[in-house]
Amino acid sequence: MAGHSKFKNIMHRKGAQDKKRSALFSKLSREITVAARMGLPDPAMNARLRQAVITARKEGLPKDNIERSINKAAGGDDTNYEEVRYEGFGPGGVALIIEALTDNRNRTATNVRTAVSKNGGNLGAGGSVSHGFDRLGLINYPASAGDPDKVFEAALEAGAEDVTSSEEGHEIWTAIDSLHEVAKALEPVLGEADGAKLAWRPQTQVSVGEEDAAKLLKLIDALDDDDDVQTVWGNYDVPEEVMAKLG
Repeated sequence: MAGHSKFKNIMHRKGAQDKKRSALFSKLSREITVAARMGLPDPAMNARLRQAVITARKEGLPKDNIERSINKAAGGDDTNYEEVRYEGFGPGGVALIIEALTDNRNRTATNVRTAVSKNGGNLGAGGSVSHGFDRLGLINYPASAGDPDKVFEAALEAGAEDVTSSEEGHEIWTAIDSLHEVAKALEPVLGEADGAKLAWRPQTQVSVGEEDAAKLLKLIDALDDDDDVQTVWGNYDVPEEVMAKLG
C-alpha cells in the first residue's frame, strides 16, 4: 500500500485530533473554492467540485462551511489560489511530492523548504523525483464497500486500470482523463467514494527503518500542519513492525 495511506492511519493513532481537524477543514474548504472557481459553482456540473464536496462531507466538514466555500468563489472573492508542486527527498532517501494550494508562493516555498530541511530532507528541482511516479486518478473506498472481488469487478466494468485492496480499504486507479467518469460509474454499485483525486503512485517503494521512519513521520507531520499543503505523496513503505513501535 502506498506510503501516504499508511501515514494517514498512523496519524489517526497519534492523536492531536483537534489541531489536525482544523487544518483538514481548512484544506477541504480551499479545495472546494478552487474547484468552484475553475468551473461552474454547481457540483452537478463540475466534476472536480462534486468530488471535493463529497470528500468534505465524508470528513465531516459542516454544510455551512461547504456552501460558504462555494459562495466565496462565486461571489467574486479576489483571493487567487495557485496549485504548486515541490519535489525532494526525505530521511532514508525516500522521494516526496508535495502539492499545495497557495495565495502566496514565497510564503509557501519558505515554509515547505524549512519543514523539509529541519527534518532530515532536502528539496530538489522540479522533476527531480516525479519521474519515479505515475500520474493517475485515485478513487478511495472503505473496506465496507464490498469484498475485493466485488470491488475489482465493479472497477473493471467502470473502466479502471488497477485496484489495490486491504483491510483498510480499496484504492481504485484510473487514467487521468477518466477519473471522474469512472468515479461516477462506480457510485450506483459501491456508493459514494471516500475521495477521488489525481494522485502520484510510486513505481517502486523504499522500505524505511525505525530511525528514518520516525524522522519521516515528523517531516510529513510538519508539512501536514501547513494550511497551504494539500497532499504529500511518497514512495516509502513502513513495515508493520516499525509502525507498531512508532504507534
